[in-house]
Amino acid sequence: MRVGWSTIGPMTEFALKEWGVTCEALGAGDQVLVVRKGGIGEKRFDLPHPRFFLMPTYLHQRPELVKPEFHARYAASLDHREEPAHLPLALYAELRSSYALRDDEALAAIDAEHTLTPDYAAERLKWRRKHPLWAAVLRVWRLDSPPVLDVQPEHGGCVSWIALPDGIVAGARTPVLDDDAFAAADARIRDALAPFPAGVV
Repeated sequence: MRVGWSTIGPMTEFALKEWGVTCEALGAGDQVLVVRKGGIGEKRFDLPHPRFFLMPTYLHQRPELVKPEFHARYAASLDHREEPAHLPLALYAELRSSYALRDDEALAAIDAEHTLTPDYAAERLKWRRKHPLWAAVLRVWRLDSPPVLDVQPEHGGCVSWIALPDGIVAGARTPVLDDDAFAAADARIRDALAPFPAGVV
């Protein structure tokens, strides 16, 4: 299924733009967590959508910002540089919990839960310091028949969220992790952040 751009309607789906390597790791079940502070084109990052597609992006992704142990596993994604003209949207996510991180210790407590290097994650925390770094726990599904987005200028730029054209919907899907595996990962993150004042949001 391939559709183009249309105006926002009552059934509009949204997509969260995320590094291709992060999408790969989410889709493989290697992580359930993303850490975000928004793009250059945004004043701040919010999590307004309970469910959304994941849209891989490659513009600012660089191998040196990803932990070395993931380089071989995700080499194809890390080697990718150009944004595709036609993009399959293979992953769908549900926001299960989010945490507003404000200090280095809280960030260090979840270092094992994502693919970013500690130094780069710390840079994200320090950028626009008055705003928190959001750690969002996502339940992710792989779509049986991914819709294909014809990428338009409206979908570009350093922003987090895009509205998808009418006709792009999430159909039949399979969870990346089973209920027990996801619950264990969710609890591990919750327990790691329990000592810090960030708290769950």
